[in-house]
Amino acid sequence: MLRFRLSLALACASLAACAPTATTAAKAPAMATAPLTIETAKGKLHYQVEVARSFDEQERGLMFRTSLPAQGGMIFPMVPNRVATFWMKNTLIQLDMIFIRADGTIARIATAQPETLDTVDSGEPVAAVLEIVGGGAAKAGIAEGDRVTWADPALRH
Repeated sequence: MLRFRLSLALACASLAACAPTATTAAKAPAMATAPLTIETAKGKLHYQVEVARSFDEQERGLMFRTSLPAQGGMIFPMVPNRVATFWMKNTLIQLDMIFIRADGTIARIATAQPETLDTVDSGEPVAAVLEIVGGGAAKAGIAEGDRVTWADPALRH
């Protein structure tokens, strides 16, 4: 029994040492940003978003953040286009996920609750996913079918 407890304690310590923390997340390098526009029935909305291009950037996403600017967010290019699935582990703020088709139209909008492993998916192949402040899409009048464009030529849309 003692050997089992010691093994369990060592396993837990090893996992804790590998887990990301708010401190390590804060040291993440700054991501490139890009201007982004959403054309809604009410008019154009302008955002300045971080671009999560690499696997590490996409995996980290907005984890450990405690706030997000109202006109800010993060875009995740899906290269190649694919069904995108997200969860909110270690994400401390509520987010709206805006799933964008290859033609730039919004396929789906979902509000994701913080710190959950419940998955949210696009429901169809998408070219990108935009995360903004939770409730921001409804407040701004963003709807499925609206068009999203961004100025970063490295992103496909």
